[in-house]
Amino acid sequence: MSLISIIDNKKRAFLSILIALMPFSFMAGNMILSLNTIFLILMPILFFRKDVFRINFFILDKILITFFILILITGAINNFHLYPIYKTWGTSIEISLDEYFLTIIKSILFLKYLLLYIVIRFLIEKDIINLKFFFICSAIASLFVCFDIFFQFFYGKDIFGYAATGRKLSGPFGDELIAGGFVQRFSLFAFFIIPLFYNSHNKYLKFIIPFLFIIFFTGIILSGNRMPLLLFVFGICLIVLFQRQTRKFFLPFIIIFSLIFFLIFNFNKFVKDNFLSFYGQTSEMIKIVTEKDFKNENAPQYFKEFSTFYDTWLINKYIGGGIKNFRYYCHKRENINTNQKFICNMHPHNYYLEILTETGIIGFILVLLIFTITLYNSFLKKYFLDTPLKYNNIIIPFIFLFIVEIFPLKSTGSFFTTGNATYLFLIMAILVGLSGKENLIEKKD
Repeated sequence: MSLISIIDNKKRAFLSILIALMPFSFMAGNMILSLNTIFLILMPILFFRKDVFRINFFILDKILITFFILILITGAINNFHLYPIYKTWGTSIEISLDEYFLTIIKSILFLKYLLLYIVIRFLIEKDIINLKFFFICSAIASLFVCFDIFFQFFYGKDIFGYAATGRKLSGPFGDELIAGGFVQRFSLFAFFIIPLFYNSHNKYLKFIIPFLFIIFFTGIILSGNRMPLLLFVFGICLIVLFQRQTRKFFLPFIIIFSLIFFLIFNFNKFVKDNFLSFYGQTSEMIKIVTEKDFKNENAPQYFKEFSTFYDTWLINKYIGGGIKNFRYYCHKRENINTNQKFICNMHPHNYYLEILTETGIIGFILVLLIFTITLYNSFLKKYFLDTPLKYNNIIIPFIFLFIVEIFPLKSTGSFFTTGNATYLFLIMAILVGLSGKENLIEKKD
């Protein structure tokens, strides 16, 4: 083997490890996650220089670039708009004039996710990284979080000493009650390791898959994160529905799901109260929507958070108020009731509502186009069109995790935070990169 080949192999291994470490970076917190993201951007540029930016830019990429340009424009404009708002607020909201350029700074820093997308696309399309390591690390990280939750459940503290807090268990995440969301986002890769990278006809596979499901499903239930539980089940159902090879697991999946939930629900008071509360809140919100009783003072907290969106969006309908500025403009909206306990939150707890308020109708349309084209190039081409993509099975978990992540009818954290933005653009970049390889094959043919 030549010296050049050895160096190239070391570069490939190093970059594969950087991506594989992403699940553990999510566990370690935003600072470590940001550092890993920066390394993941800079190292390929250092290794391959201008070649990184010589990928074929499709219509999807051009729309994505336009979206980031819009973020910069609206960030610059809203710096001027927010200046008088800061002055009129005075000390009541404790906003310093030192933050005058904060919106444009946040907008510029957000560009790192565009670079992350381009770099990951390049690495995937050029077959530089081995996704096997990412699958394995995602599985190990998810299993670790689940077992740490189990430990915390039985002993009152996890292995790091974090104490259990009532109806929600955080596992290794300490004060952040996001363990269930982490498992929902990364556990799916565990089901595909053996079929994709080892013997796909392994006789133990029919036992391993249900066993993994029991661990992950139980871990999410005990975490107390209700929306991740629904999204986990939703994702599994989609795979069983569209992936013919997995349909044999449908009946075991239903039986295990029903049995585990029934047992934990009936024998654990915290879990029972948690999901009864969730059911009550959901029923109340459905009732309010069907009866159009939007001014109901007894509406659940989540509904009040959603309802603050509309009047806030009206302030900057077309290009939005700038990323992470919902928290500012929400206090200046019309029809605000200062007598009620709840007035505003940091964001409207839904990706699409937040994108509307912070990038306006233009940003909302661009995002819809980005998501639609991504689904067409991946999901539709794999399951509904006769393309080479139907033979690519590594893309399967990325397709369904992307669908679950952009599902509109769910409560979410902020679209523009480090964790959510990194995850979404990472998954989307890999998904587009894998489908892009097939598009290049089609063009050559």
